[in-house]
Amino acid sequence: MFSKKNGPDFWKCWRAKFGKSSNKCEQVGGCVDEAIIADKFVSSFAEAYRSNDLLRSTELNEEYLRIRSNYCGLPLTDLHMFDVELLENVLSKLKRGRAAGLDTLSAEHLLNCHPVLPCLLSELFNLMLRTGHVPATFCNSYTIPIPKIQDCRTATVTTDDFRGIAISPIISKAFEYSILERFGKFFETSENQFGFKTGIGCSDAIYTVRSAVDKLTMDGSTVNLCALDLSKAFDKVNHCALFIKLMRKFIPVQLLKTLERLFSCCWTCIKWKSVTSNFFRIDSGVRQGSVLSPFMFALYINDVVKKLHFRQRFFIVMYADDILILAPTVTELQRLLHECEQELAWLDMAINVKKSCCLRIGPDWDVKCVNIVTSSGISLPWVDEIRYLGIFIVSSRKFKCSLSHAKKSCYRALNAIFGKVGRSASAEVVLELVSKKCWPILLYGLEACPLTNSDKQSLDFLATRFLMKLFETCNIDIINECIYYFGFSLPSVLLKRRTERFLVKLKYTGN
Repeated sequence: MFSKKNGPDFWKCWRAKFGKSSNKCEQVGGCVDEAIIADKFVSSFAEAYRSNDLLRSTELNEEYLRIRSNYCGLPLTDLHMFDVELLENVLSKLKRGRAAGLDTLSAEHLLNCHPVLPCLLSELFNLMLRTGHVPATFCNSYTIPIPKIQDCRTATVTTDDFRGIAISPIISKAFEYSILERFGKFFETSENQFGFKTGIGCSDAIYTVRSAVDKLTMDGSTVNLCALDLSKAFDKVNHCALFIKLMRKFIPVQLLKTLERLFSCCWTCIKWKSVTSNFFRIDSGVRQGSVLSPFMFALYINDVVKKLHFRQRFFIVMYADDILILAPTVTELQRLLHECEQELAWLDMAINVKKSCCLRIGPDWDVKCVNIVTSSGISLPWVDEIRYLGIFIVSSRKFKCSLSHAKKSCYRALNAIFGKVGRSASAEVVLELVSKKCWPILLYGLEACPLTNSDKQSLDFLATRFLMKLFETCNIDIINECIYYFGFSLPSVLLKRRTERFLVKLKYTGN
């Protein structure tokens, strides 16, 4: 049963079965009273759902009203209407086992109810689209604070150490899925944006960065990378700016009215353990946990890459709100940073300078350079290592990834499994769990990274040491026989297969 679950679900069940979760917070900001903690989150999240600059927000509102007054958009045709077949497909894709909304309905209710439901929902959704009216309950949700840090027991946590995940009504999610199916072409973004696209993931973005670095270093240049982190990115989306972006896509007026209602009239409350707070309004931002929110955010910041089109020696790669800028000179990197800041300033977005940094790869990687400075005058530090989409890129002569963090995470997973079932379960069970749940942690993203033979041997060494512990022997010949007879694959073998599959998929990727 465990081996069939994906990574997060597996470890969630594992902790529930064999011990308490290390991420279970009992106190926040020095307080343990649940009602007081919930009120603290209300204050924190309500502040996050506000604009960074009130003056800029007012300007965007005026610009939106000016454009909206004369907006026509493309016509809404019968092809855009929701039919029963579409609703049946949408309902079949709903994920089971998820938390119910405020109406206590879950995906299981819709999947197991009367077959007439798709007919009723199609009529309801078509009526909503034509009139631009969205029921108030569709816009209401409750927010669960999720800790960002791995172990809440080892540090004093505050409300800033949590992100809010909104739980929306399941029928509202079905409506958003339907919009995505019918109007997905209006939400398409640049090829430089790798987030929230079918068939494209973190490995594709990592491989793109690697290819760009290799291209520049082969020409003798030293690549300068700047990793930008946006402050409260999803929570700071200005609704007026978002609607302006949608109007530039010429979406139908009826759809625009529907989205205006869906995003501008949102209310939420905080649920902390057994306590539910009062409702407060979401004045800006797109709710994390909503179906359309990721696509709206990707469209929102899509114009950051516009000024880089047709440039062969400068690159910008985005994955959601993770922005990576590459340039062959420090001067060009500084200029590109200012161009990105101009677009972000128009969007009323701010860079989190505490989490942004720069790194050099190439012949002069160890030469000290002047600091890259933001428009506010804050210097971004040059570092020896940056974390990008789960991997760690190292400053060196060539594109190189550090494996130490992946091996540490893998060791923790191995010890968690071996410490609980290593002596009671059979070797077949332990090896199956290790293959399905530990090696993916070790090999994450490495199919897109260049690894030397020494790197691959270090991965195999980790596996060999674990097998020596499992079979209680240091004889390498015995270990090799166990690998053969148990059909166990070493990480280097699995990595070779992953790389081959990835390159084949990459060959047929449209990006």
